[in-house]
Amino acid sequence: MKDRLASARAKRTLVVLGASTDQIFLIRSARAMGLAVLALDRNPESPGFDEADEHAAVSTRDVPALIAELERRRAAGLDLAGVLTMGSDIPDVVAALAAHFALPGPSSETARLATDKLAMKQRFAERGVPIPWFAEVRSLSELRARLAERGPELVLKPVDRSGSRGVFRLDATSDVAELYGRARDFSYSGRVMVEEHLTGPQLSTETILYDERAATPGFADRNYEHLERFRPQILENGGTVPSACTPVERAAVEALVERAARALGIVRGVAKGDVVLTPSGPKVIEIAARLSGGDFCESLVPLGSGVNYVRTAIQIAIGAEPDFAALAPTEERWVANRYFFPEPGELVRVEGLERVRAQPWVKKLELGYRPGDIVPPRLSHAHRFGVFVAVARSRAELERRVRWVYDTLRIETRTPAVARRA
Repeated sequence: MKDRLASARAKRTLVVLGASTDQIFLIRSARAMGLAVLALDRNPESPGFDEADEHAAVSTRDVPALIAELERRRAAGLDLAGVLTMGSDIPDVVAALAAHFALPGPSSETARLATDKLAMKQRFAERGVPIPWFAEVRSLSELRARLAERGPELVLKPVDRSGSRGVFRLDATSDVAELYGRARDFSYSGRVMVEEHLTGPQLSTETILYDERAATPGFADRNYEHLERFRPQILENGGTVPSACTPVERAAVEALVERAARALGIVRGVAKGDVVLTPSGPKVIEIAARLSGGDFCESLVPLGSGVNYVRTAIQIAIGAEPDFAALAPTEERWVANRYFFPEPGELVRVEGLERVRAQPWVKKLELGYRPGDIVPPRLSHAHRFGVFVAVARSRAELERRVRWVYDTLRIETRTPAVARRA
């Protein structure tokens, strides 16, 4: 550890906010580029700490504590080159640290818009970016009035959360009072909004912007096969690349997400887009000013196209001109990531684990629970039981392999009265 510390002090250091499994790929990519990494996370047992050159247990939402920690280390000789995160919706923290230490990063205004979904939609409306109808709701009676005005098929969500936390699809059978209270409880500020529920294929995108240039190496079909099972929650079940979109549709989506990102003031950085390809054209649900979490930029895109655009984001974060040539695909494979959502209860056993892991086309298989653990209710994407990533030579083969994994890996949970298999 002393050798690693001495080496870090001799190198430019990237500050990585967060050291969970979501940030490990970022940490590894930075170190592979010759940078030292200082990882910060409030959890002293964060797995990313073992991957970094230096680390400290500091909350990534406590800006004064983060500044104090970095000031102390800089005074001790640490060469701060940049600050970045992956999978954590904290562009406001990145912006504050970047401004304090004169490092590249999003502006405070961009961060505000990217972390307030209502303000984001208002900006999009001002700039003519195609979006669903939306409105803030300040009370249950106001929500009921909106439903009477617009019809029951709306989406209710907190204005300031991510990862599907507190997001509900309403219909004529919804317990509106309960869901309004739950959405408001999830919100940091207690504010919620409703928006039109759009129909059509849903897409995840990741765009690199640098002054007048933009490229979208991340482009995946989002999987919502369990919408009815999870209703009223809206939980994605992974993604697939390459997308089934036509070249014309993809070009339209890429142009839209770039336009939306620039409307938020993203000049040099990453824009993560959630888009629906509606019958009247693509519309933006949200844009995040950060790298995605999960397996999107870690697995789907690198395995599918050979592109690691996390390296490009790092280049921008440390003030280097990005290599756009490195964003051109070098291969094409079909890749999917899918999640496990067993019934809540005590985990009894997992069958077929070794059979699945033995398949050369399974590139990742991670479970977050062991027998005896309590599997909690599915409240958001944060409550996924586990994930796997599969590759194939065609979409049809990929679909067969995904189904084989689900059929082979059996998860059994039980309540005090009954055991269930998923």
